[in-house]
Amino acid sequence: MDDQPSAPPGRGRHPDAAAARAIAARIGRPIVLVGLMGAGKTTVGRRLASLLRTEFVDADDAIEDAAQLSIAEIFEQFGEEYFRDGERRVIARLIEDSARNKGGVIATGGGAFCNSETRALILAEAVAVWIDCDIDTLVERTGRRNVRPLLRGGDPHEILSRLHRERREFYAQAPIRINSRTGPHQDTALAIIEAIDKWL
Repeated sequence: MDDQPSAPPGRGRHPDAAAARAIAARIGRPIVLVGLMGAGKTTVGRRLASLLRTEFVDADDAIEDAAQLSIAEIFEQFGEEYFRDGERRVIARLIEDSARNKGGVIATGGGAFCNSETRALILAEAVAVWIDCDIDTLVERTGRRNVRPLLRGGDPHEILSRLHRERREFYAQAPIRINSRTGPHQDTALAIIEAIDKWL
């Protein structure tokens, strides 16, 4: 969407701590981070929650806690469709919990926002932020840990490029898009706050 507030991190004047808290008070809804694996949703999400003085939760961690299995084990034992259904239910619960507290930051898995029900819920009940990232950076980041079921048995650059093409139309429905580059995750978190402030 061309009218998305979009900003590269690390440029311009970012809000200070007091301004960040004031913006947090205006949001009143959970912030949900979407985007491909390796975009930095978890790391940036933790920084963002710290700046906003709110809670952070990683949806994949919540799914693993609920299932008592790793994401890779769920994929292997039950398949992707089963995982996506469980993911949808867990994200719905996390949004409900965060909304009750009038805030919170939730990092989602790369495919979560592609599910029509999950996407509709996020768009209706939260502030969706697409963290976009170039493919080379995604390959480098995801290569640090061999825990990504969708990257097994293929060329990571090719798979991530294909996923970006396939999922871009879904991610682009998020009202806010931020470009994540190599550099401090704090800059990306501050850029998100700045973009949300402009969007509100």
